[in-house]
Amino acid sequence: MNANLLYRDGEWTEGGRYFEERALIQDLGLNTLFWAAGRDVLRDEKDKDRIIALGEPDAFLESTMKKVMLVPLETEDGIRYRQEILQDCLASEAFLYELYACTKGILDAWDKLGRKAGSKTGSRNSARSLIYEIHIMQLFVDSLSKLKALFGKYAGGLRSRGLVSLKARLDAEFSGEKEEALRKILKGIAFYANDKEHEDGVTARMVNKPRIVLGCSLGDGLKLGDFHLEEVDTDTKRYRNPASLLSRAQGYFSERTKTLVNIQRGTELAAQAESLEFNTVRYIVACCEPFVNAFNGFFSQLHMQAAFYRGAVNLMHHMERYQLRSCYPRAGSREALCFRELKEFVMGLEQHRNPVGNTCNIEGKDLLIVTGANQGGKSTFLRSIGIAQVMMQCGLFVAAESYESGIFPSFFTHFTRREDSAMNSGRLDEELGRMSRIVDHVGADSMILLNESFASTTEKEGSVIAYDVVKALTEAGVKVLAVTHLLSFARKVYEEAGTDPDSGVEFLSAQRTEEGRRTFRMIQHAPELTSFGLDLYEELIGTQFILHTD
Repeated sequence: MNANLLYRDGEWTEGGRYFEERALIQDLGLNTLFWAAGRDVLRDEKDKDRIIALGEPDAFLESTMKKVMLVPLETEDGIRYRQEILQDCLASEAFLYELYACTKGILDAWDKLGRKAGSKTGSRNSARSLIYEIHIMQLFVDSLSKLKALFGKYAGGLRSRGLVSLKARLDAEFSGEKEEALRKILKGIAFYANDKEHEDGVTARMVNKPRIVLGCSLGDGLKLGDFHLEEVDTDTKRYRNPASLLSRAQGYFSERTKTLVNIQRGTELAAQAESLEFNTVRYIVACCEPFVNAFNGFFSQLHMQAAFYRGAVNLMHHMERYQLRSCYPRAGSREALCFRELKEFVMGLEQHRNPVGNTCNIEGKDLLIVTGANQGGKSTFLRSIGIAQVMMQCGLFVAAESYESGIFPSFFTHFTRREDSAMNSGRLDEELGRMSRIVDHVGADSMILLNESFASTTEKEGSVIAYDVVKALTEAGVKVLAVTHLLSFARKVYEEAGTDPDSGVEFLSAQRTEEGRRTFRMIQHAPELTSFGLDLYEELIGTQFILHTD
């Protein structure tokens, strides 16, 4: 059985990850998102709107969010499918918390039984292996019963296709009739898996005894044949010490009762009886193998998939913590890219504040070039789009009032890097090497974010390289969003685009007031011939700088 909470028609796989995901994580600051997903936002019990602290980190939530976010969905329906489940989880957080805790408890109990060493319990024909399999059957039956009860408790609040269909599959594949039959079987073979003795009450000591009934036919010469199993049951009787007077008396009278056979330990008959017990239980357990196999990977998948939504709920709480508005993005056509009040979520988390948002409609454009004042928010703007794109493509909400974009499973970032000891060559060679690897993997379903690319050389040389690379990418059908200070490159593209509304190019600039103040908003504007570096110079130096002349 499959959980199917991440994909409508399949389970989680590691395939289809973003290319060079380490660069994506570094450039967009995604580690901060993973960190936040693994921490609850704790609220005051009396005032639920008052946040008092962050919970202890949950490494499993953090690692799960990292795995899932870096494998993009490729269809609009796939994105909506996860969004529906997430909306259910946010509307009924108690259900999600109980589901996550329940599945964790199941796996913890399985670990105690030896889940990770399950294949090392011995030969399939060993008593140790058989006892392990019986305990696993018991665990699965009890766990599925708990899950059914949990889904039944919250059934009225579940609306998404994923959760409703999971409940239906649980009810069908673990029906009341099947549960009753399995519990009857487990009760019958309990003698084999349970300890020989257990405490019942305070003083009474009880022991489980098998009762196996075989049927057979009589042939010529009273030969037995056609053996078949009639019944297996476990009788619970009061334990008596074999060396006690009463036990010896029972053995004495059993030996003299013609219809009974007293089996003494260590005899050949006792060994044959133990073999009969083992083979009988082995046969019954083998008949139940389809049930065990059907749910063998179910609990770990359900736990991991519940962890994704648990981490997503934590991210929503962090958004609320800093008054960030959120929306469920719409996956539109490849040409679509429009949003209202889109904010850089990572900045909000790291700086503990509500960042400035941006509103843009870049419909039908294959190339966006952003220029303007230094420290004007251009790189932050580009990261906000990148973060929103990654979050949308894994079925999450985004930090905006609205967001619509095409789906780009081949999604790349190329941000400038500081030179450090890890580099084996100069910065320009390193940039060109990264770009070469990206070019080898781009296609018509690709988007690339360029942030100050090729600024590590002269303005003239960098502009030539940037123009050639960007032109080749756009001609190959790649959607390119570029922040640049290479003004010769930007002006050349602007002059070629002219006033043609169908040029496929959009130009934005970081807004700057006449007084030199940065608003951190992007506006439609032709590329400027300066980055207004003197604004920063005057702000830093101000009246402290005095020019002396003779």
